[in-house]
Parts: sequence; C-alpha cells; structure tokens
Amino acid sequence: MSPLAADVDAYLAALPDEARAALEQLRRTIKAAAPDAIEVISYQMPAFKLRGRSLVAFAAFKAHYSLFPMSKAVIEAHKDELTAYQTSKGTIRFPFGQPLPEALVRRLVEARIAENEAAANAKKGRNRA
Repeated sequence: MSPLAADVDAYLAALPDEARAALEQLRRTIKAAAPDAIEVISYQMPAFKLRGRSLVAFAAFKAHYSLFPMSKAVIEAHKDELTAYQTSKGTIRFPFGQPLPEALVRRLVEARIAENEAAANAKKGRNRA
C-alpha cells in the first residue's frame, strides 16, 4: 500500500478508509509532539523534518501501518515499551484495528527530536574547533 503521492494529503487520500484513519491519527500525534516540524514525502512515504533534519516517517501496508523513527537507537532505548509491537532496527509496526499508543508515539518523536538536537549541537561544536 504505497501510493505515489506529491504530498501527505494525497498519500492519505489514496488509502483505504481503515488505513487512512489510522495514519491520520498517527499524523496528528506526531504533529502534537513536534508542532514545528514540516511534512514532506521522503522515499515515497509521509515524513516529518525538523530544522532541516529528518525526524520520522510513516506508511500503510496491507496488514499494518508503520512508524519509522529513522533511528535504531531510539527503538533500542524504548524496546521495553515496544514489546507488544513487531519491530526491526528501523520500523515499528502497528496492527490495524488496535488503538494507537499515542503516549508512546509522542515519547518516540520527542526522543528523535532530542537525538537530532544533540547531533546538531555536536556538529556545531566540531565546526568551532
């Protein structure tokens, strides 16, 4: 279920109702955790960028939808909270028909923001040396 789309609204509009509803809720949850992030299409998936850096992406598939934190470290740091979900080093899969763990998604997005900020600050420090 990876429709080619020019923007996030077009991506969502092309999905079946159940998938669209799930992704719209995930989108709202991400926006609430990162209100300054901008939406983009990246690798043919809806994604968010913050201060020019990739933050998270999401997509619908046949039997689930996924959040891509774009960070193995963030998934590893939250592994105890993710035991109810299928994960890989870059993906968290949520089954359709089950409630989205909004508080967990917010924590994951906030962890990505902190990770990106730490990387940006480290880069600034290297550039000054």
